[in-house]
Amino acid sequence: MSTPRLEHVNVNVTDPDRAARLMQALFGWHVRWRGAARDGGLTIHVGSADHYLALHTGRDVAYGADDFAKGQPLNHIGVEVDDLDAVEAKVVAAGLKPFGHDNYDPGRRFYFLDPDGIEYEVVSYRLG
Repeated sequence: MSTPRLEHVNVNVTDPDRAARLMQALFGWHVRWRGAARDGGLTIHVGSADHYLALHTGRDVAYGADDFAKGQPLNHIGVEVDDLDAVEAKVVAAGLKPFGHDNYDPGRRFYFLDPDGIEYEVVSYRLG
């Protein structure tokens, strides 16, 4: 029996192109697909061959800061990486501020907010 795995997360963003470029720059992901969303908006799938984020904006939608309040309904998106320090340097280079650093059993992590206020947790289980 196979173990279920997370295949994608669909999130609303103000600018799917900007969000996709950020994910490519931070994590080395690629655009897997882009096209019209069911509601007449735009969706871009960005990720790896196995997993992706669906970055969505609706037709004629103007999101505001209140639309992206933590935990309403999304708390954060967790991304596992091999080299935490290298990704943190990319986050800083993108003009974003890492926070919530923690070394815990079994790994290390930090968080950042993207331009829409969506929180990402970046975690590495490689302690070397």
